[in-house]
Amino acid sequence: MRIPNHVGIIPDGNRRWAVDKGLSKENGYISGIDPGLELFTLCKNAGIKEVTYYGFTVDNTKRPAEQRKAFTEACINAVKILSNQDAELLVVGNTKSDMFPQELMPYTVRKTFGNGGMKVNFLVNYSWKWDLDHLKEVKSRSNNINNQIQSYDVSRVDLIIRWGGRRRLSGFLPVQSIYSDFYVIDEYWPDFKPEHFYNALSWYSDQDVTLGG
Repeated sequence: MRIPNHVGIIPDGNRRWAVDKGLSKENGYISGIDPGLELFTLCKNAGIKEVTYYGFTVDNTKRPAEQRKAFTEACINAVKILSNQDAELLVVGNTKSDMFPQELMPYTVRKTFGNGGMKVNFLVNYSWKWDLDHLKEVKSRSNNINNQIQSYDVSRVDLIIRWGGRRRLSGFLPVQSIYSDFYVIDEYWPDFKPEHFYNALSWYSDQDVTLGG
């Protein structure tokens, strides 16, 4: 089986899952933490070199305050849990906004935890516009073509897996996703099962990846 080097994760459906369970929407986010850790282990065991989780976007912060608090706390807890694993962690997002959790500031430069190994990126208070606007800022100051996007330390994504049935990228890493294969799972993220991941890998292995060549 051909294994992708970098897998992007869009863990959607938390609110819909909570409503189906008769819970308030904010209760769906905490139920997404354990699947994230389980998927981290599966990726590591499969030999994947890099994984990026979509935490929350700048647009998500327009949601009601109780939901905003819930998904922010879920992201903080998820990153702290992963910092206890063997990983090279990086949080990418608009740190100048009040919506960026200060607890995650130490992770905005890639750090090695434990024995290191797989790169793990977490998009927190992320916006594609914020990511690309930096390109214009750098270009206006210098002709240097390196490090011109905010997410420069994130590699090209080979496979994106989205839970929750939506068939859109929702602004996920537009530069790195340019040649990504996109696999959609109808089940909601809190209902994660290992077979979701294995089925995605099997599907990816059958794709004709030419990168335009």
